Amino acid sequence: QVQLVESGGGLVQPGGSLRLSCAASGSIFSTYAMDWHRQAPGQPRDLVAAITNGGSTKYADSVKGRFTISRDNARNTLYLQMNSLKPEDTAVYYCHGERATTLGIYHYWGQGTQVTVSS
Repeated sequence: QVQLVESGGGLVQPGGSLRLSCAASGSIFSTYAMDWHRQAPGQPRDLVAAITNGGSTKYADSVKGRFTISRDNARNTLYLQMNSLKPEDTAVYYCHGERATTLGIYHYWGQGTQVTVSS
């Protein structure tokens, strides 16, 4: 099955930056639409940024202008560059991939990585 392995989370001060990576295995990465979700304690899991297999991107209003999603199909890797981080960005960040077929859409999730923004 498809496996998504995340890295890059950690503790950073407000205004700082982090880059999350998500390495995919067991699939043809270039055929998948990919995105990042995040979930803060007591909150629902929300979409942060998305990128199609064609390279089109979308962002949640709360992160637009600060976060950048990208993909390197040659390395089977998804990235989330996070700049100007705020305490409200603190959450567990999840890598997610989906592949549409003629019979339905298949979903895959990473294990999540903690991002903490605090002084």
